[in-house]
Amino acid sequence: MRRRQVIALGLALAASGLAGAAGCGARGAPGRGVRGRFAIVPQGDRWTRVAGALATAAWDAGFAVSRHDQATPITVTGLPALAAAALDDGPTLLDTATPLARLAGEIEVVVVPAASKFRDFEEFGTQLLARPGETVLAGGPRGEPDHLLFGLVAQGLGADTRQVVYTGYPSSVEVAAALLGGKVAAAAGALADWRHDIRTGRFRVLAVSCAHRVDGIDAPSLLESGVRVDFAAWCAVVGPHGMTGDTRDAALEMCEAVSGSAPWREACRRRGWSALPLFGDDFAAWLATEITRTRGVFRDLGLVDTNSTTCGPSCVSGH
Repeated sequence: MRRRQVIALGLALAASGLAGAAGCGARGAPGRGVRGRFAIVPQGDRWTRVAGALATAAWDAGFAVSRHDQATPITVTGLPALAAAALDDGPTLLDTATPLARLAGEIEVVVVPAASKFRDFEEFGTQLLARPGETVLAGGPRGEPDHLLFGLVAQGLGADTRQVVYTGYPSSVEVAAALLGGKVAAAAGALADWRHDIRTGRFRVLAVSCAHRVDGIDAPSLLESGVRVDFAAWCAVVGPHGMTGDTRDAALEMCEAVSGSAPWREACRRRGWSALPLFGDDFAAWLATEITRTRGVFRDLGLVDTNSTTCGPSCVSGH
């Protein structure tokens, strides 16, 4: 099955309520949810925790959350799904759903072993600019956020993006082993996955992907390092395609209320998510720019054809 078919199927299952309401329970609350009953569902396993936290916070805020067949599905999705659609030249979230809100994201870090020859991001960037084909990079599977981040970094440095060499691994454990074994020069990944090894001194952070420094991390942002990139592996919620009127208004009210609630803030703190609230039309406009940016990076990396933006099987393999 082609990747875009998988993405479309995932949204269709969520829209029909067949994916289940992860973490929601079979309960409904009166109060703010009087204009609609919602089923909060993850598009895939990677968003199950987000969906559960969102459903719990929505229930606590007094909104109707249910697994009932008549409930309006609110699907939790994010950057990996957008990237998958871009790789396969598939329909975007703007084509298949109603954008409601960007919720949170995982800040990424560029890391090297403690003994790396790169003392700081400037030294790493200088080599990547001069010898991109000799600077092997690593992170999660090809075409996912870590790979996308390195494409943006190469673009920002002015490096020959087509020469960037990237190896994808199933998890940060394999990435760490490749770094320590000298197979790769640097890696990108979610800060939450690397924080322990950073604290113990096994790895050093050269830069963080967000626009500002992160508490507890002794490293500059990419912007501070001269690379105009502000990046996070974001997650968001969308409604069914064509969602309008009172139902959309109620869903937006729920998203706005939850994003400022104590249970949601606590979930973000506990999971290491950074709050990135953006709602309604503002989110839809931002999403359009994110789609364009992602497709542009993949074209520059050679992951999609510059004419048709079609990607062959080798582009989406895990290695």
